[in-house]
Amino acid sequence: MSAVIKASNLSKHYGRTEALSGLDFEIQPGSIVGLIGPNGAGKTTALKAILGLTRFDGELEVMGQDPRQARHQLMRDVCFIADVAVLPRWLKVWQALDFVEGVHPRFDRERAEAFLARTEIRRDRKVGQLSKGMITQLHLALIMAIDARLLVLDEPTLGLDILYRKAFYDHLLNDYFDGDRTILVTTHQVEEIEKILTHVMFIKAGKLVLDEEMETLPKRFSEVLVKPADADRAREMNPLHERELLGRHLFLFEEQPRERLAELGEIHNPGIADIFVAKMGKGPATAGEVQS
Repeated sequence: MSAVIKASNLSKHYGRTEALSGLDFEIQPGSIVGLIGPNGAGKTTALKAILGLTRFDGELEVMGQDPRQARHQLMRDVCFIADVAVLPRWLKVWQALDFVEGVHPRFDRERAEAFLARTEIRRDRKVGQLSKGMITQLHLALIMAIDARLLVLDEPTLGLDILYRKAFYDHLLNDYFDGDRTILVTTHQVEEIEKILTHVMFIKAGKLVLDEEMETLPKRFSEVLVKPADADRAREMNPLHERELLGRHLFLFEEQPRERLAELGEIHNPGIADIFVAKMGKGPATAGEVQS
């Protein structure tokens, strides 16, 4: 099956600043992929390239098309939700529904209305009268009613309280994702998306430092709780990260035999937030760190 997104040596410069540096990756159909990195790492630039919103160097295909040349065609199969409001504040909810229905051939008005019926959003309210959580719900109603193959989310729940964030991802999984669609999401709330992801990519200073399926992470990374007396022995095994926890030392290792690690202490599977901190804390990314 052909990749939904395929990048080869994807690069982007803003003057002397290298925002993306030779990215190579593929995203397969039916995936939910988390693109995670600190501020300024290149996440939004990568999304803009995928959406045909910025020029770039290298090769990039989105559903077999070059987004620089075929953006209009791609937008029939791609939807996008950003962390900033893109709907005019003067626009009323019913007008937003009318507009999308008029411009997108794959918009299902009844489906959007059914979703909004489960919210407190009135059709006569202006966007400027809605809370940020309600605006996100409106965006979600519009997007989920479009029969698109790829959904791109750039910090979609930034600034929302935990109830809205949880509801957003619940609706995304239960009402939108069907196993055939593909979702690419960037977020700072790493723990919230960990359980829904099928794949994770870490980006640092414009380079990929991790590109892995979620189910293979436990085979690659291990966390070990070590007694102080064994801490020096653990450090000799070149851990990615170390921190103290209730008088003991917690080490995170990459690609170390579990039989050997078991001699040091209790072994646990780290969460992606712990792996993220470890990978981001190793200094500037180099070509040798890029994983495929």
